Parts: sequence; structure tokens; C-alpha cells
Amino acid sequence: MQIQTIGFVGLGLIGGSIAKAIKEFHREIQIMAYMRSTDTLIEAANEGTVDIACTGVDGQFSSCDLIFLCAPVSTNAMYLERLKPIIKKNCILTDVGSTKTDIHEKVTQLDLEEHFIGGHPMAGSEKTGYANAKRHLIENAYYIITPTVRVSSETVGAFVSFIASLKALPLVLDYRQHDFITASISHVPHLIASSLVNLVHSLDGEEELMKRIAAGGFKDITRIASSSPEMWEQICLTNASNITQVLDFYVKQLLELKKQLQEKDSKKLYEFFESSRDYRNSIPDSSAGPIKKTYAFYCDLVDEAGGIATLATILATNGISLKNIGIIHNREFEEAVLKVELYDEPAYDKAVALLRKYHYTIYER
Repeated sequence: MQIQTIGFVGLGLIGGSIAKAIKEFHREIQIMAYMRSTDTLIEAANEGTVDIACTGVDGQFSSCDLIFLCAPVSTNAMYLERLKPIIKKNCILTDVGSTKTDIHEKVTQLDLEEHFIGGHPMAGSEKTGYANAKRHLIENAYYIITPTVRVSSETVGAFVSFIASLKALPLVLDYRQHDFITASISHVPHLIASSLVNLVHSLDGEEELMKRIAAGGFKDITRIASSSPEMWEQICLTNASNITQVLDFYVKQLLELKKQLQEKDSKKLYEFFESSRDYRNSIPDSSAGPIKKTYAFYCDLVDEAGGIATLATILATNGISLKNIGIIHNREFEEAVLKVELYDEPAYDKAVALLRKYHYTIYER
């Protein structure tokens, strides 16, 4: 598979990040793109991410060797119909959707199986849109690849190699297996996070004390609830069968846990927490899920003028860029009132060692 021109339909967080990665590692490849937001498309062109800004999904895409469908899941199916009569013989179509069954069924219906290799980069952010796209977003993240049975093994191999060249970790799966796995590790956890937020919202009183004192632990496990409602609505609708199946297992587990609490079954409660701890600790940090790992720590800070500025200056003068910094208004870590977030693990490790050298008390999680 020789790639000279790549097309993008949609250029949000994932599409934009993939396009930026291509420009980083394959500057010789021409990128054309279409998206509904003209302003965003112009921005991408001005940055040099996009070479040709298209006004629609039309004949311009006939020159593409590879086309990424990066619109919402249901919208991608519509674009398949537009692309079918214009793509060239050896063009490969791929998508980045979190569910694969619907798109594969549409591909079969349109007799496009020889052209389609499904894709799902297991990376993302609670923030959306091209403005938050980063060329390293898919770096060291699993990129699930779901080819149809009619795509040649040589073409699949070439596509796998191309994805690996963007520093992602390609993994080839059957699309049905993919949808059950993501229901378990991504879709149901998102439902749980959102339901926890709605639970606290409904239980909170007029003074909103729960909201005010919600600790870091609650915010961490519900962080993904800040993701796009439109995207998650479509994910749930297109993977409802698998999500329902996994939810049945989860409800059964919750009922068993409720029984253990009612019976004050100390042994089983201990085993429940021990088992979850051991399995959680066995998951490598390099296993990138739908939301990337946060590199953040907490530190004590004396309540005096210039305290935050001093800390920030120490990091900056040592070449460490801050992603975020802010005061935490609860004392979950005794006197830990400042949360410092970095962009990556090397910066995190360097910052922790440096601040400890300056006798700051650091709390890692």
C-alpha cells in the first residue's frame, strides 16, 4: 500500500491528532480534509496540518490512497455512501469509532469490504475538538485494527505498519470481539462514572455540600463524565447489546456486594477489595485506555504570598512545562493543597525529584 495522499472526514480531537502525527512522521504525505466547521479547517490549514481544505466529501477525495472517517459514528455511515462511487480501486477506508459492529455492517451492505479496515485508537481526553488535538495523543496507545475478511493480508500488514510508524501500538482484532472488550473496559465504566455524578447530584442538598467537598478520589473516578454527551450517546446506541450484557454482570456483582454489607461479611468484603487491588496493580501504566493517564502530584504549600510562583519558577528554570496547577480546597493528603499536573512521565519524575530536593513534601497517587 503506497500512501501519497490521505483524506480526513472530520478533524476533531482524534482525527486532528492523527493528522498531526502523520505530518510529524511523514511530511511527504499530502493531507486533505473536510469538516463542518470552516473556521477549524482554516486553522488546521494555517498550522500546516492540512494541505487541501475541502468544501465537501466529493470528487477531490478520489485522489486519496487512505481515508480516515473521523465524524460521529452514525455520520460515518452516511459518508461511506458518498465515498463509494468516487474512491479509486486501491483506496483504503478506515474509521476511528469506539464501536465497530455498526460500521462493519454498513460496509458489508454497501459492498465495500475490500476497501475497509476498521480502527479505534484507544486514546483520548475529556476535552474535545481540534483545539485539543496533539500529535502525541496516540503515542504508546493501543490502536485496535478490525479488518474485513476481504481485505488482503498484505494490505492489512501495510496498514498495521503505517499505524505503528505513528508510534501507536497496533492490535488486530475481530470487530465483534472489539465491541465486547470496549463495552467492558470503556463504555460501562463511562456509564458508571456518569451515574455516580448524577447520584451525588440527586442526593446533594440545597447547600450543595457534597459538591463543595468532593475529594480528589471522587473527581478522579468520575473525570471521564466530562466527555462529549453526543459522542457517548452514539456509543451507547451502537453497542447497546454488549453494554447491556456487561451491565447485567455488574448489577449482579453490586447486589452481591450489598448482601455482604448487610451481613457484615468481613472475610468476603476483604477479599473483594484485595482482589480489585491486586488486579488493578497488575495493569501496566503503558496500557493506554480511552482517557490518557494523568501525570499529577500533590504537595504541601505554605499559605503565603508568592508560594505558587516560587514553585512554578523552580520547575520552569529547569525546563519543566506545567500542564495545570491549582489549589485543592480539601485536605485529603493532610496539608496537600496544591495539585501540579505535567504533560508526560519524564517531566513528572523530574519535577517530583526536583521539588523533593528543595524540601517540598510530595504526595504521589
